[in-house]
Amino acid sequence: MTQLTIGQLAATCAVNVETVRYYQRRGLLGVPARVRGTIARYSNDDLHRLRFIKRSQGLGFSLDDVKALLTLDDGQSCAAAREIGEAKLADTRARIRSLQALERALDGLVSQCVAAKRRVNCPLIRSLMDAEPAKEP
Repeated sequence: MTQLTIGQLAATCAVNVETVRYYQRRGLLGVPARVRGTIARYSNDDLHRLRFIKRSQGLGFSLDDVKALLTLDDGQSCAAAREIGEAKLADTRARIRSLQALERALDGLVSQCVAAKRRVNCPLIRSLMDAEPAKEP
């Protein structure tokens, strides 16, 4: 069983030591017990858990989602975990649709810029200045 210091744990997972402490404060990662006068040591389980947190975040899960998923890791709660995954999938698909609409709009504006060479008013800048403020999702 590997015993890592907080610095070694953080370095192994490519995070900052303060990130490890933050996850501990959020209840995502335990604080290892330590004998008085010794340095706290983290186990392979802690390493595995920290990697899970980082992979989940990389997929777009919030820390609240990650915490929920970690509590469901009992082999009995796959349906609940699936619901969290389905919600993230729906959110991702909505973002993709939004980004595709943005791509089409920008493509059109950039094309207008190419066609409007040497005009005083750039179509892209004019469109952005004349546009209504974007609404928050």
